[in-house]
Amino acid sequence: MDLILPMLVDGLAASALIFFIAVGLTLVFSVLRVLNVAHGSFYAIGAYVAVVIGGFVMSAGASPWLSFPILFLSAALVAALLGPAIERTFIRFTYGKPEAVQILVTFALFLIFEDLQKLVFGVQAYYQDAAVSVLGISDIGGIIYLNYQLLLIALAVLTVLALRLLMRNTRLGKMIVAVVADPEVSATLGIDTRRVYAAAFTIGVFLAALGGALASPNSGVAPGLGAEAIVLGFAVAAIGGLGQIEGAAIAAIIVGIARVVAIYEMPALEPVAPYLVMLAVLLVRPYGLFGAATQRRI
Repeated sequence: MDLILPMLVDGLAASALIFFIAVGLTLVFSVLRVLNVAHGSFYAIGAYVAVVIGGFVMSAGASPWLSFPILFLSAALVAALLGPAIERTFIRFTYGKPEAVQILVTFALFLIFEDLQKLVFGVQAYYQDAAVSVLGISDIGGIIYLNYQLLLIALAVLTVLALRLLMRNTRLGKMIVAVVADPEVSATLGIDTRRVYAAAFTIGVFLAALGGALASPNSGVAPGLGAEAIVLGFAVAAIGGLGQIEGAAIAAIIVGIARVVAIYEMPALEPVAPYLVMLAVLLVRPYGLFGAATQRRI
């Protein structure tokens, strides 16, 4: 019983980082209908950029509190530079194509980004923990927690709320909902679907990069981060149901807690815990917890 609270907090903190990976992936799929294997690369690039910029600013003697806006600015920088450019030059040509074509194109992008990361940042690990150190720790019920973990949980909750507000109360959100429902009718009504696709893809890139940036103070950055992120992101998106934002949030909680329970109780199962959960869910609900079969026009 004494382990329930620490497992819950650790699980929710892990869920928060998983959520940022999966929600961007599922948003892109719900709007663009593209399976983006390169999504994990944006997570890794966000982490690298945050660590490099953070390290430079901290080495200049700046306040450690500046490390927090740096995390968000790094994600915004990655999204602004890569989101529209990648959508316009590569992703746009996969719209309406078979899933195999989408996977091949985005996997090629993933491989290119992996090599570019090694070329630009090298193969050494990076670590910049100013954000974790400055927040310190809390004693809850005699158990010590990193305040940064609690911050991650709060940010994930705020992100869910922000996405719901975006979709329901903004012009862009309403256009996204319309395009998801029927892109052809939306176009005839005057909605510029290309701009909507570009905006949705850029938001997805931002969420992935933000997840990587937020993960970097806690775990550091090393080659291979993007591959691990995309595999885990697809697992969570499949559990929640592809295209379901709320499903991604709930699936992330399930997977995060499952991983932490495995660490505490059966450490050897921790690497495969998310995929065991995915297998169990898909055997019962092939379209995920909140997914449903859709008709395809031919």
